[in-house]
Amino acid sequence: MPGVGYDADMHIDVVPNRNSRPAYLLRESYRVGDKVKKRTLANLSSLSDEQIAALRIVLQGRPLVPADSVFEVLQSRQHGQAMAVSVAMYRLGIADLLGSRSSRQRSLVLAMIAARIIAPATKLATTRWWHGSTLVEDLGVADANEDAVYAAMDWLLERQDSIERRLAKRHLPENGVVLYDLSSSYFEGSHCPLAKLGYSRDGKPGMLQVNYGLMTDVRGCPVAVSVFPGNTADPSTLMPQVRRLKDDFALAQLVLVGDRGMISGKAITQLRDEEGIDWITALKSGSIRRLVDQGVVQPGLFDEHNLFEFDHLDYPDERLIACRNPQLAKLRAHKRQDLLSATERHLEPIRQRVKAGRLSGQDKIGVAVGKVLNKYKMGKHFQLEIEDQALRYSRKTEAIAAEAALDGIYIIRTSVKAERMDDADCVRHYKALANVERAFRTLKSVDLKIRPIHHRLEPRVRAHIFLCMLAYYVEWHMREAWRELLFADEDQAAKRRRDPVAPAERSDAALAKIATRKHNDGTPIHSFATLMADLGSIVRNTCQPREAAANSAKFDLITTPNTTQARALQLLEGIKPTAATQM
Repeated sequence: MPGVGYDADMHIDVVPNRNSRPAYLLRESYRVGDKVKKRTLANLSSLSDEQIAALRIVLQGRPLVPADSVFEVLQSRQHGQAMAVSVAMYRLGIADLLGSRSSRQRSLVLAMIAARIIAPATKLATTRWWHGSTLVEDLGVADANEDAVYAAMDWLLERQDSIERRLAKRHLPENGVVLYDLSSSYFEGSHCPLAKLGYSRDGKPGMLQVNYGLMTDVRGCPVAVSVFPGNTADPSTLMPQVRRLKDDFALAQLVLVGDRGMISGKAITQLRDEEGIDWITALKSGSIRRLVDQGVVQPGLFDEHNLFEFDHLDYPDERLIACRNPQLAKLRAHKRQDLLSATERHLEPIRQRVKAGRLSGQDKIGVAVGKVLNKYKMGKHFQLEIEDQALRYSRKTEAIAAEAALDGIYIIRTSVKAERMDDADCVRHYKALANVERAFRTLKSVDLKIRPIHHRLEPRVRAHIFLCMLAYYVEWHMREAWRELLFADEDQAAKRRRDPVAPAERSDAALAKIATRKHNDGTPIHSFATLMADLGSIVRNTCQPREAAANSAKFDLITTPNTTQARALQLLEGIKPTAATQM
């Protein structure tokens, strides 16, 4: 063909496809006069990525040589997860928090913090696991054994007060809001003086446990943790935290937020003597019932607004903010009806057995009835008559109606003046305690596995819990940085605009994430655990040319991150520890 040049250039073009794999086309470039044109010779989309890569090498005129004939892989270690956590710890300055000077103990603690996030386990299991990762190699502690780890825990505990003072300086501004709550974890063994029988928040009654109180900023970013014997009551832990806030953390003005069990009436009496300390809590159901009986709080008062402020002589120099959530009221009414029906459904067979003479005696009947009442917690709503040969039960309709009148109603109690914080923000800050509860769930669940506690010595238990808190501090920042990649609501500023009483609602963008489970580019949306698992596919291979002399010419080759992995690592580079913006 006249004018057509046949010094053609063959190459592979990639044609994007919105919802699936791109199309790969073998094309040839040729000239027509002064113009360069292309024609498609074949569709290569059915070939694998490896086959397409091989064709590219051939088209470039390079020889194809089997990789294993050139070099051999001597060792492969997981690298992506360790790299991600290491980047986060570097951006947060964890090493400097632990100690200004580099030391073996500091490196071991860094390794334990990272390991707790990546693969939480006992200290012995950790020292066996981390040799398959680049974690200890990069930190220079690959030879560490269990004894070295325990020594590093002792070293860490000696520095806890100093570390927490630095964290408080970072995240607790003067005149800011501090959240505090208490939880517990069960204990394996019986020799630790901290291990006591108490109220189990793990649902394991009868097991020894250890209590620990977590202090966070209003976002739930952890600042300090205190450990107590397992039989310590919540309110008794409060004033030591106040002393730490004022004396150790040098905060002259602050607002302390705790639940109704933590900031009790006795605690409030003590807080009134603490200059500069304001507090936010809530009334217990008995106190709310008395206000309803007095006519101070009436359902009709919520007809136009779902919250209102009032004063009461029983609460001098305090603000009371009554709130009513209709959705919560419906949920509680439905749950109560289900429990009442379930209680009757299980009491009736017992009554029939008594009537038929198969069960007799007040003691035996009482034991059978007690099991049902303990299971459903509805004993207060039933009138029972137990005789040797008879059982009668009926609902206490008036008591049930009185409780139903309180459905969906809660009352915030606070010493904060209105000019400092309005009603809506008082409610928002009390509900922010959910951030501490979320921290406890993360600490206890598969993420960090603070429980069960295996250590026998009290200092080791304290060091273990502090180590888990530091791991959560790093993970909390990683989660914040990864919001766009996770099933998380990215519109955090909207929380300040939402109705504080109404149930929390996700943004449209967050709902779309849940519905589609994919980003616009088709990549999957992750949980924190699955994203960490995905990063685990990045490995560091130690290679060596096959014809090289022994122990020479070794080199490392790291897996190239995919799009999601690269974005995750990029987002971690933007981590910066900051104080919470006050509402």
